[in-house]
Amino acid sequence: MAYVTYEHRGQRHAGELTGRTVVPLAGITELGADTTPNTLTEATRDTSAEIAVTEVKLLPVVPRPAKIFCVGLNYRAHVAESQRELPTYPVLFPKFASSLLGPNDDIVLPPESGQVDYEGELVVVIGRPGRRISEDRALDHVLGYTVANDVTMRDFQYRTHQWMQGKAWDRCTPVGPHVVPPEAVDLAGAGIRTVLNGEKVQESDLSRLIFSVPELISKISVFTALSPGDLILTGTPGGVGYRRDPQLFLRDGDRISVEVDGVGVLSSVVRAAGSDGQDGAGR
Repeated sequence: MAYVTYEHRGQRHAGELTGRTVVPLAGITELGADTTPNTLTEATRDTSAEIAVTEVKLLPVVPRPAKIFCVGLNYRAHVAESQRELPTYPVLFPKFASSLLGPNDDIVLPPESGQVDYEGELVVVIGRPGRRISEDRALDHVLGYTVANDVTMRDFQYRTHQWMQGKAWDRCTPVGPHVVPPEAVDLAGAGIRTVLNGEKVQESDLSRLIFSVPELISKISVFTALSPGDLILTGTPGGVGYRRDPQLFLRDGDRISVEVDGVGVLSSVVRAAGSDGQDGAGR
């Protein structure tokens, strides 16, 4: 079982993905602020409007999250390759709804950056509101999990000690292709990997997160309330292109995928920006 947000014939819908078909959820136009686990469970499945997933445009699973939290340095191998000390508190930075791409949209290389890097990540989708959530109750607030590629412009990221200018570009972060319920994911050991042009460039498993999913939910909810539709990108394993020798950055024509066992595969094509510098529509 998995859930998607999609467009068909100019209309936006939320649907349940069953194999290669999508069944609309009556009364729900998108996953987001009004979507709780109960909402999804109780929604009527409009089987008369079932459609092949190839016939729809998949959107970012939550197209308009109120808040996007990103975690840096959350795998020991990435901390080591970054030559930093092991953090004692999560390294957090924001993205915006405008940063997101659909799972079938191209990653467009901005003409201003020559160091566009990949970062495969597990994403937590919040499904119940809460503030100061305890770790032992944290997973009760999860709607499900999805996949992201935290595409990063390194030459902008390291212009200051703050990372936002390298991380929050418009239309830079593919998220999807769907949300799976919590019981489908083995947080104790599901594998995560990134594959670039057929070569595995990142690989780890979720047991190696420095700050676990419950810890992240608990710590973030101390300083701000979490709401349905909020996203938490949980960090990337070692193997990023910037830390390789020689360095490895995304180029026009590359094909890159991020895989999380039990969650899904997020595949993207990389292309250069048009002559006007604009990042056009997805493929």
